[in-house]
Amino acid sequence: MPQKNVDVLGIGNAIVDVIARQEEAFLGLHGLDKGSMLLVDEDGILSLYDKIGPATEISGGSAANTIAGVTSLGGSACYVGKVAADQLGEVFAHDIRAAGVAFNTPFLKDGPQTARCIVIVTPDGQRTMSTYLGACAMLGPDDVVEEEIAAARITYLEGYLWDRPNAKEAFRKAAQLAGKHKRQTALTLSDSFCVDRYRESFLSLIRDGVDILFANEAEILSLYETSSLQQAMTAVAKDCSLAAITRSERGSVIVAGSSVTEVSAQPVAQVVDTTGAGDLYASGFLFGHAHDKPVAECARLGHVAAAEIISHIGARPQVELKSLV
Repeated sequence: MPQKNVDVLGIGNAIVDVIARQEEAFLGLHGLDKGSMLLVDEDGILSLYDKIGPATEISGGSAANTIAGVTSLGGSACYVGKVAADQLGEVFAHDIRAAGVAFNTPFLKDGPQTARCIVIVTPDGQRTMSTYLGACAMLGPDDVVEEEIAAARITYLEGYLWDRPNAKEAFRKAAQLAGKHKRQTALTLSDSFCVDRYRESFLSLIRDGVDILFANEAEILSLYETSSLQQAMTAVAKDCSLAAITRSERGSVIVAGSSVTEVSAQPVAQVVDTTGAGDLYASGFLFGHAHDKPVAECARLGHVAAAEIISHIGARPQVELKSLV
């Protein structure tokens, strides 16, 4: 049975990250655009895996990283994502549960393998991702359980999952159930490529059922097809009640109606790996919002969590985030 009054429930791509360090020349050699996220098939991911050299394998996925961050901050959380009944699926389930997250989604018995993402980290800390979606793309509305949505103060939706019709239906069902039970819905745009492909359907979802929107500057500009951040902020203020726009080392801007709040980034001694920075910013913000903190404090918590994650390899915290805040 789901817990009562869970802080955040996340729905997203359940993926195992394979993280490797390489020089920038490696990207060009294998036709990879620096900083991008490319979807590849099973043959493509296995071929790249053979070429990357030593790597670290860590359970990941954008929304799963966010949810693990929420529990690291001392919050309560649940996760919905699809893995196969294979070795990597067992690894993912073990890791997310070990982080204190409730994970009850049934394993996929027949179908593609558990998803994995190869993350190439260049010396400047930038990450370039090649993702095989596999089993996670099989998530559907039947995996969204009303009792779990009703128990969560905030349901958090990952834009990366928007590729399949069945996943769209799962999103819409989750947003409708959250509204039915007077709970809030949050959406992260995830990546500019997602926005370019699904702009109109994202805008429809945002206008119809999203209370909190997460985007970086490039994503919000793409969403509203403008080069002006001010114009994008004016537009998003009309579409949802709260938007958190991250701007890397320039911090973040929170738009709530006519109110705009700028919050500085947390200082970092050395940027090692930017993988998961946006995910963990969302962790802090959602944790703060679920506990009725002012938006400036929500953003500060987000920056603290993001600063921890970019100081090391991997998109899961290496220390308890609650000890930092």
